[in-house]
Amino acid sequence: MKGDPRFDERWLHEQLKERPALLGLGDLDVRDSERQQPSGGRLDLLLTDPERVTRYEVEIQLGATDESHIIRTIEYWDVERKRYPQYEHVAVIGAEQVTSRFLNVIHLFNGAIPLIAIQLQLVEVGGAHTLVASRVVDLVRLATEEEDEATVVDRAWWEGKSSSTALAIVDDVIAQANELVGDAEEHYEPKYNKHYIGLSRNGKTTNFMAFRPRKKHIIALFKVPEDEETTSNLEEAGLDVIPYDSQWGNYRIRLVPGDQGKYREQLDPLTERAHKQYHS
Repeated sequence: MKGDPRFDERWLHEQLKERPALLGLGDLDVRDSERQQPSGGRLDLLLTDPERVTRYEVEIQLGATDESHIIRTIEYWDVERKRYPQYEHVAVIGAEQVTSRFLNVIHLFNGAIPLIAIQLQLVEVGGAHTLVASRVVDLVRLATEEEDEATVVDRAWWEGKSSSTALAIVDDVIAQANELVGDAEEHYEPKYNKHYIGLSRNGKTTNFMAFRPRKKHIIALFKVPEDEETTSNLEEAGLDVIPYDSQWGNYRIRLVPGDQGKYREQLDPLTERAHKQYHS
């Protein structure tokens, strides 16, 4: 791209603004573009995950990445996370080439800063040009959800935030899980945290499944490794599968009232796999 006036940085910016999925980060929304920063600079893209409290601060560059690109990305990430601490924030560096000179530096930062580096290449296929994104540095998982400090709330708090209808779906899915993998003496029970509802048994956190209730639906999370066959089976059955959460290793499925029974044939094996994986 660099050196070709047809595909300048403005062109690249507009491509990613119109189709943020090209970055390979999932089904994200564009929250802002060329966002003004206190330093006088502008953040190229601010992306959000509509199903998580996560924001991505994205800086893009033609050619090879350099010191100023890395520093600018981290600076903008730091500004945004301080302004909006209620969200998780991830710094994203996008460049045509992430050179070996800076790869180790980025890896070092990634130990303390949630940072993704993406290499963007322009490929011509049949006379048409398209962008291909490859992650060269992915997020380092710094903690599990159980280790992450969570503010404990109660059922009434979640009824106010979501709805009794949504919580009824959660109750049904947990009841179905208990039929499959629970026992008569110690059933799994909902554990109400501020950002999600997890599971506990005998007072111990056991989040092989978790839930994010909304007003009219829930997002059910199953801690199962991603594979094409599972994804295909779920989608072909008609389930509303949200892009896989690679950070926490969860399948994410949107369930509306009735889905918990309608798709039990698909949900039960997923529950059993998640339970087995968690306790292995």
